[in-house]
Amino acid sequence: MKAHGLLQCTVSCVLSLAALLCAPAAAGKEIVYISAKLDLPFWTTLGKGAASVFVASGYTYREVDSALSAQTQLQNAQDAIRRGVAGIVISPIDSQTAPQVLELARVAGIPVVIADVGTNGGQYVSYVKSDNYRGAYDVGTALALVLKERGWQGDPFAMVTISLARKNGQDRSNGFRDAMKDAGIAREAGLRQMQTYSSEETAGFVKDILAKAPDVRSIFVETDQPTMGALQALKGDRKQVLVGSFDAMPEVAELLKTGPLVAVGMQQPYLMGVKAAEALLASLRGQLPAKQIMVPILVATKKNIISLMPTANKTVFGIDAK
Repeated sequence: MKAHGLLQCTVSCVLSLAALLCAPAAAGKEIVYISAKLDLPFWTTLGKGAASVFVASGYTYREVDSALSAQTQLQNAQDAIRRGVAGIVISPIDSQTAPQVLELARVAGIPVVIADVGTNGGQYVSYVKSDNYRGAYDVGTALALVLKERGWQGDPFAMVTISLARKNGQDRSNGFRDAMKDAGIAREAGLRQMQTYSSEETAGFVKDILAKAPDVRSIFVETDQPTMGALQALKGDRKQVLVGSFDAMPEVAELLKTGPLVAVGMQQPYLMGVKAAEALLASLRGQLPAKQIMVPILVATKKNIISLMPTANKTVFGIDAK
């Protein structure tokens, strides 16, 4: 055998052995959900939806928290693979780090469904996502309508975004911007990207934005708990700054009624968890689920929130879900 042929054979054998060592000895009955950050209501509710399907189907279900850390996310995936789990549902911390996890699972022969956030590459069974662009566009449209009613369409807007390294963050930001532009409100006076996703962080962002651009009349906040921080920062504000947001807390009806929150794009995380679980189970049964599963956004204002609440309690908050 020639030298280069021997080298190729040796490399191939090493790679095959590595894949064998990484792979589970036998398919287990455990499913793991690798969450981006479990102390945020969105992720806990998504996990609750996934759990309802897996447990009913006889699987052991485990949730692990990546705490917005790429290293922790990788460790969570490695631990799951070593345990020989049957499948993984992942909400990546961002789209850039997701491919590394997907590659580990591919080598180990473990199917993966992505629930929200998205990935820049890699192999997966299905991607369950919200229509982030359309939802944010509709929030912007509703907010712009109120701005025009008050004669504030000439004033600038600002945004407090989730990570723009995430596909969903890009979609939300672009959707909101396009809605404001289409409404003739084109001046953007500030943008801050969340790092800790806490209400305290966003309260600080809002105060900083208004200190530097006091003519801002509207702010778009791209997820739930941080919206509470923005509202807290605006308490007692005499000039009034309107808020549009994404995701929702159970007290959304009261918040919309009292203002300054005027529009909320409510993702349906419980339903997303259910859809992610159903897609993974279909794959485990040898079926081929849709590569992309789109879940619509419920856009709430004070005019329609009461009629939306029966649905929201089930699919957004997981309160009345069975």
